[in-house]
Amino acid sequence: MKTFKTVVPPVLGWLQVELDDEEMSYLWKLIENKKGNTKDILAGQIDSSWNLHDEDDWFLNNVLNFCIGQFSGHFGHHPKLMPYLRQHPYHIEHMWVNYQKENEFNPLHHHNGTYSFVIWMKIPTNFEDQKKLKIASESNNDSISNFSFAYNDILGNNNSHYYYMSKEVEGTMLFFPSQLCHQVYPFYNCDDDRISISGNISLKTNQTM
Repeated sequence: MKTFKTVVPPVLGWLQVELDDEEMSYLWKLIENKKGNTKDILAGQIDSSWNLHDEDDWFLNNVLNFCIGQFSGHFGHHPKLMPYLRQHPYHIEHMWVNYQKENEFNPLHHHNGTYSFVIWMKIPTNFEDQKKLKIASESNNDSISNFSFAYNDILGNNNSHYYYMSKEVEGTMLFFPSQLCHQVYPFYNCDDDRISISGNISLKTNQTM
């Protein structure tokens, strides 16, 4: 038999980042100072969404720029993802906090910009408990209450990657290309709000400088 090699085409992924106490405290401070309802420009079928402002670009400089470097270093400069340029640095184009109540959901969608992120601040439910509810107990699908990425494989098959929602994911941030489709499924039998932060990152042009 002649020699062979395995060929794996280049594909993108995402970063999973665990935020520390200082970073989480800063984000809770931003939530306390939220301003302006932003529901009308978002896809979410949820109770409320509010704009956040990254004071003095603290979160950008201390967290997101590091993620941009790590993403580029691991996945390379994909043609659809603009490289970091000194004359056109990245900036947070939009950052917001979502308050999701039971039965509400975020449909399959993607974001604007180059990169996006989602951060779970407060998760009042546990997937294992949600899975036991009558609506899901006999299902072979793990979607109830969870977050998922949706993408096609090399054969064109639809695939999902789930993040199981529970208190354990509080403080976790996902950093991903903005065009990567994702969705949030509804949870049930819980009166508390699920609180998450999302944002989009773009290159700063002369018009936004």
